[in-house]
Amino acid sequence: MVVTLEFLTQQLELADQLLAGRGTMFEPQDLPGRYGRVVRAVDRLLQVTGIEAVLGGGWAVWHHGYVARLTVDVDIALPMDRIEEFLRVASVAGFEVLPLQEGRWPKMIHKETDVKVDILPEGARPGTTSKPAPTTIPHPALMGAQSGTLRYIALPRLIELKIAAGRGRDDGDVIELMRAVPEQADAIRQHLTSVHADYVMKFDELVERAREQQDK
Repeated sequence: MVVTLEFLTQQLELADQLLAGRGTMFEPQDLPGRYGRVVRAVDRLLQVTGIEAVLGGGWAVWHHGYVARLTVDVDIALPMDRIEEFLRVASVAGFEVLPLQEGRWPKMIHKETDVKVDILPEGARPGTTSKPAPTTIPHPALMGAQSGTLRYIALPRLIELKIAAGRGRDDGDVIELMRAVPEQADAIRQHLTSVHADYVMKFDELVERAREQQDK
């Protein structure tokens, strides 16, 4: 992405809108500007198809407490067996489905707003090429989904996917979330013990880093 003055201005305006509306923006549909329009467009697809989906990525990080987090994409998790249908309907309902690249997950562009929507497929394996995650993306129904409308991913599942991704920026998101909502650490750790022991170890490390930063 080319960072232009126009882009930076838009991001600053978005940050102001998010800060001003923090106390009233409880659902993805409440997001301001073009991001709210994308969510509502996705909602229409979910209503037509009856598919369950959750909103993850940076917007979920913002929603769960890291209020300085901004993003330019929309990340939604979908059931693997419904993705083809979802993309087919999207292609005639205001979205451009991008050509699928080998080894990549599906993506599409909302034509009206030019916002990219990244699909997180159930059963896909997060992580990097050199270090794939030991687990796969769960079904949206296990992450807080509700049929016919987009909902934010549950916080423990968000942390699970962030740790599974294994990237520095995802570690940073977990640290900031644990600085924002430290009271959630025990519940998240309990969830991770049912997923994978490696995730518990990584989470403990990130929680400790969050505490160290909090003490400075």
